[in-house]
Amino acid sequence: MASDALQDTLQQARVGVIGGSGLYGIEGLEEIKEISVETPFGTPSDAFRIGRLNGVEVVFLARHGRAHHLLPTEVPYRANVWAMRSLGVRWLISVSAVGSLQEHLKPRDMVVPEQFIDRTMQRPCSFFGQGCVAHVSLADPFCANLSALLASAAEAAMPAGHSLHRGGTYLCMEGPAFSTRAESELYRSWGCDVIGMTNHTEARLAREAEIAYASLSMVTDYDCWHTDHDAVSVDMVIANLQANAAATAPILQNLMDQLKDQRPSSAAHTALADALMTRPEAVPAATRQALDLLTSPYWGPFESGK
Repeated sequence: MASDALQDTLQQARVGVIGGSGLYGIEGLEEIKEISVETPFGTPSDAFRIGRLNGVEVVFLARHGRAHHLLPTEVPYRANVWAMRSLGVRWLISVSAVGSLQEHLKPRDMVVPEQFIDRTMQRPCSFFGQGCVAHVSLADPFCANLSALLASAAEAAMPAGHSLHRGGTYLCMEGPAFSTRAESELYRSWGCDVIGMTNHTEARLAREAEIAYASLSMVTDYDCWHTDHDAVSVDMVIANLQANAAATAPILQNLMDQLKDQRPSSAAHTALADALMTRPEAVPAATRQALDLLTSPYWGPFESGK
């Protein structure tokens, strides 16, 4: 249970939105200012745009950069999530393009998943190490409360002929190439529902940063398993991306209407309480300093020279 002080902080916290392929801004965001953030984990994907959406202070970041110049493996996930937390974000929405692994999940449908299988191999996915060990629980990688609000917001704004699906498993692959047919069939045999290249890494880091995380996964294509449809191509993805991106503004506006008066509780907000394994006095000073944003509620603020 979060303390009263933490609850007060959370009620004033910002909501973050990370836009994936096709979403490089938020329609309706007002009073916008741009901020560049340097972090102990490098430079984020782009400048952050901070504004108000339906009365809620929102921080937006284009995951691949506004010029879409970063491969999924090249996205500086640690810098992005650390910067979001440093800007006061405690709820984070990912808007992402995915392929469908199931017949009933049609292109231009949307999914709010509840589980992951990780098949990435080449990217840092923890803030810890370098003399400090932490093991967060990731049994339920998405915040159930935030996901429920996001699903309701999306359901109310879905375009005619398309559906919102609650739950399911997101297979996160390395990329940047799309799947082989054999891989696609393997993932289907595992019971996976959608396939993407980014969200699992973000979700792990968000949990370590004590940020509640939920995903609006927008289906752009049937992955190559579907023999009655053309193999996935960039042109196909872009056409469906544009249609899906146009639908995000009312969904996010609906969500902010729900978050305006009451922010949901989340186990993510105290994820480090029982996760930090190393004694603070045993952690190298440089590591303590880099992690201070995350660990100070439990270890007190880092003071150089002590």
